[in-house]
Amino acid sequence: MIIIKLGGSVISDKNKPYSFNREIVEQIAGEIAQFYPRKSFILVHGGGSFGHPNAKKYRIREGLIGDLNRKRIGFSRTHQAMLRLNELIVDVFLEKGLPAYPISPSSVFLIEKGEIVYAELEVLRKILDRGFIPVLFGDTAIALDKGIDILSGDQIVSYLAKMLKPSKVIFLMDVDGIYDRNPKEGNAKLLEELSVEEVKHLLKSSESAGIDVTGGIGNKLREALKIVKHSEIYFINGKIKENLSKAIMGEKVGTRLRP
Repeated sequence: MIIIKLGGSVISDKNKPYSFNREIVEQIAGEIAQFYPRKSFILVHGGGSFGHPNAKKYRIREGLIGDLNRKRIGFSRTHQAMLRLNELIVDVFLEKGLPAYPISPSSVFLIEKGEIVYAELEVLRKILDRGFIPVLFGDTAIALDKGIDILSGDQIVSYLAKMLKPSKVIFLMDVDGIYDRNPKEGNAKLLEELSVEEVKHLLKSSESAGIDVTGGIGNKLREALKIVKHSEIYFINGKIKENLSKAIMGEKVGTRLRP
């Protein structure tokens, strides 16, 4: 089984609220269709330009404080926006003949102090057993400490990988992989293979310098460290055709994280 994370910057333009990169999602679905049903998949997608504007507007991460009813409304609106994006993605997969099945994370996970502390996974396992492709997403979530919070897609990927132990976890991004510095600033070197110790060093050096040299994917690397002992991990450019196919087949592409 393979878990694929569709980054928000791949499936939408984060600078254009409620934008959807349909052609890219069609391309991704087409590549997965080459391997299904010989291989089973779980998809998790980010919020992109759908979830983030509402989460920011209503300050969901602050928790259930202040004007409580406004916060409740904002919590629901943020979830509703993610449901719309999820529906768009699932529709593309269905059109490609793939039995994608949406699963709402807010009905599955409980979090505390920003971490998943409980998940009801039995239904997810049964959905997988019956040949469906579950599609989850970064979502709002009930928090035991502050009432409400945001649960990221990367956290979901990490938790599912620990519990289900897939053969591969593939992160689709809008850059070619992990770099030694922010690739959007120039003179960055693509790191084709990384060990756990090298990732730790990269994160430590970026934090000590007060910058994120990885170009905004520090959180992905932190979550990856939790699951690398269970699964092979790839960081690839999801916008480039055949990259996903190469990663599924275990070919050299992007950055591979090894134990």
